Parts: sequence; C-alpha cells; structure tokens
Amino acid sequence: MNEQKKKDVILIGAGVMSTTLGTFLQKLEPNWNIKLFEKLDGAGKESTNEWNNAGTGHAALCELNYTVEKEDGSIDSSKAVEINEKFEISKQFWSYLVKEKKIQNPQAFIRALPHISFVQGEDNVDFLRRRFEALSYLPMFKEMEFTESPGELEKWVPLVTAGRTSETPIAGTKVDSGTDVNFGELTRKLANNLEKEDNIEIHYNSTVTKFHRQNDGKWEVIVRNFKNNTLESHIADFVFLGAGGNAIPLLQKTKIPESKQIGGFPISGAFLVCSNPEIVEQHEAKVYGKEPPGTPPMTVPHLDRRYHGDKDSLLFGPFAAIGPKFLKNGSNLDLLNSIKPNNVLTMLAAGIKNIPLVKYSIQQMLMKKEDRMQALRKYVPDAKDEDWDLVVAGKRVQIIKDTNHSGRGYIQFGTEIVQSEDHSIVALLGESPGASTSVAIMLDVLRENFPEHIETWKPKIKEMIPSFEESLAENIQLLEKVQKSSSHYLALEHNNVKS
Repeated sequence: MNEQKKKDVILIGAGVMSTTLGTFLQKLEPNWNIKLFEKLDGAGKESTNEWNNAGTGHAALCELNYTVEKEDGSIDSSKAVEINEKFEISKQFWSYLVKEKKIQNPQAFIRALPHISFVQGEDNVDFLRRRFEALSYLPMFKEMEFTESPGELEKWVPLVTAGRTSETPIAGTKVDSGTDVNFGELTRKLANNLEKEDNIEIHYNSTVTKFHRQNDGKWEVIVRNFKNNTLESHIADFVFLGAGGNAIPLLQKTKIPESKQIGGFPISGAFLVCSNPEIVEQHEAKVYGKEPPGTPPMTVPHLDRRYHGDKDSLLFGPFAAIGPKFLKNGSNLDLLNSIKPNNVLTMLAAGIKNIPLVKYSIQQMLMKKEDRMQALRKYVPDAKDEDWDLVVAGKRVQIIKDTNHSGRGYIQFGTEIVQSEDHSIVALLGESPGASTSVAIMLDVLRENFPEHIETWKPKIKEMIPSFEESLAENIQLLEKVQKSSSHYLALEHNNVKS
C-alpha cells in the first residue's frame, strides 16, 4: 500500500470491541500503526469479563424481550432475526480466526448449550406459544421446540421442575444449538494475538486524560502511564472509544458536537451463583423467563450454566442496583462529573421520566438474600440458601439523549455508535447485546468511517465473513453453510448436549 495512505489508529479500552476492531484493522491494513490503551493491567477485565456480563451468546433463541407483542396480539420477530444474524456473523469471524490458527482451543471461550425459554401463568404460556409460531417457520429458528408438558420440561430442565407443586401452567421452548460464551477469555485471546503483531502496541496501566484536535485534523491523545506516573502524547488519524461505561466521559472530553446532550445512567448487576457440583450438573442449559410487568429489558430473569475455565457454575439474576460509578473499577464521581451544562436538562428530564426505573433499582438494591432467594425459587423451587452466594457483576451505562421521537431525556437500551462528522473519532455507547454482536458492530464502524476503503477491503472481509453484505435470513443455503462451518471450527458439533 502507498505509504501516504498509512494511518495511525488509537483504540481506547481493551474489551471485546477494541480487540475485535484491532483484529479487523490488522488483517485489512497490516501496515497501519495501531496503539491500544487500557486503564487496568490486562485485557477483558471490565465490561467483557466473564464475571461481569451474562455471557449468553445472545442469538434471540430464548431472550423473550427480542420478540415484542404488538397491539393486535401478533408477534414482531424482526429484532430476533436481526440479533440472530449478527451472532452468526460473530461466529463466522471467530471460526476464521480458529481456521487461521490465530485462536487455539475455541472451547475455552465458546460451548454448545441449549437455550430455553421457560414461562409460568396462562398469559405467558399463550405469549410463548404465539412466539414459537411466529419464529419456528423461519430458517434461523427451525430447530425450536415447544412444549406445555411438565414431563417433557422435566427432561429439559430437571432443576427447574423438581419440587414444583403449583398447578400454574408452565411452558418452554428449546433450541439445542445455543451457546455459552466466555467473552473475557475471547478478549484475552484477541489481545494476545494483537500483541504479537509488529504494527500494534498495547499499553496497559494507561488512562486517557485529554484530547486535542490539531490543525491538520489529527488527534493528540494525552495518556497517563500509571507505571511511571508520566503523561504521554500520542497522535492519531482515527480514535475509537471502546471503554465500556467510560466511553461517555471520554466522548465528552473530545468536545465534538456529537457529544452534546448525551448522558449516562449507570446500573449495577448482581447474580446469585452456585458452585455445588451436584446442583450444577443438573442444569445443562440457559433458561430465560419473562421480565416482570412494567420493568426494563435488563430485568429478564435467567438461570444459566456457565463455564469459567475449569470452574462450572450456575448464575441466576440479574438483580439491579444504581450507583454513581460508570465502571466497576471506576470513581464515585463518575456520574457527577458527566453532568455538563449541555446535558443537564437532558439528565433532569430523564430522571423525571424514569422515576419507576429509579424506584425499581433502589428496591433491588435494598433486597436481602432471602428476597433474592424467593425470586430464585420461582425457577429453582428446591434452592437452598447455603448453595448460593451473591456476586456483583459489571456496570452497564444506559445512554440518555434527546430524540425527535421520544423528546428530551430518553433512556436508550441497547448499543449505539456515535461518531464525529469527519469520522475521525468514534465512540461505542450502551450495553446488551453488545458483546454477542461485536463483530457486526465493528463492521458498521468500518463501513461508516472508512467508506473509501470498503471496496478494497471487501474480498478480505468476505474471506473472514462469507455472509458479508448478504442476508442470512433470506439466503437459506448460505445460512446453513456458515452454520455448518462455524460448528466445525468452533467444535460446537462435538459437544455432548443433553436433551
């Protein structure tokens, strides 16, 4: 490539987003200079750490909040199709890295695990039945099974049905091709690969303190090196803010117009965790329920089998709480410092509009263990207090912004890309299903911010992601082809999945 077109890139945050983008850029432009800065002493230690996120491998197979019931009673499946396709894109990329021997032992970060929806009560059973009818004819969801039989559900989820004496109707759907993903381990593998490349530098124990826009359009990024407590200056043509909850304060420091009228609402998560092998072995699935009426999407209860290295466990939750930190390892001043003259009205409007959310979070925060165990026993009737401990998960910062449709102070649930008009700086804001759709999100970053390179990059991207610029929802043959290839390289077809 022409030396004049060589770029200097800075990635901030060593989570799954920055390491994914760094991997893409290294494959597409191996002579670009890439620097990655991380505040902590290693990769994948904040939002994408295996103990800080649900790690489902969101594919909309069991997550009921991705299928919305319309006013006429019909089920809108468009979001489920979108999420499922994006997860298939992620699997293609990971498969490519395994094929190229850039990732060894894929089962260290991904395993086959049935995804099950489980509901209770006549209304929820009716909803699940209609959801099944809406999804099961689609190629992506053709493996889905539905049952209202307690006997069949006992085969699927014996831990959930044992000790259940209520005559309340129950039902479930099951897809055996679901997965459990350890995003912390995946991120560490990606970061280790990047460190081996000559054109990439990874700097841990380094935090970004300032941004300065130069006259030539480049960015000067000031970084504090904690190891020697010095300030360093680094120059970049392109900056990516993939710092989890801290992306909002960093975006504000750039002072770009797109950073105005944006705020964040931090929510902590907590899970009840069981590591008793006798209990863990009884539950080989991810089971998602229906969120309580009037609560936000992040309240969806789920009981998950998790694989953390050589330690298997069950997680139940999430239980929400509010606090001022934007990162688990953040400062109690994060929320206060994020309130600026340009977003104070936005933040106040959000507070007024979302009093029920704040009240719900406070109620969750005040819950005692016995209250949490009562919630767990709706899914595991025989659960004993001594087998379950509370683990505090990571932070999620919901985006607060003004929109033409929803007005001032709208809290957005999901992931959003914010970029400068000249595409020299990009921030990734929000939360779930972020990590599961990280590859598709980074493809969007590449498309929107490097349009002059996309045609040149397209053959390489197609090599990495065969479905690039094609619809898996419409091309059944391609869908089956990439699914088969992903299952082979990620060793998913070799797992013994209990049914």
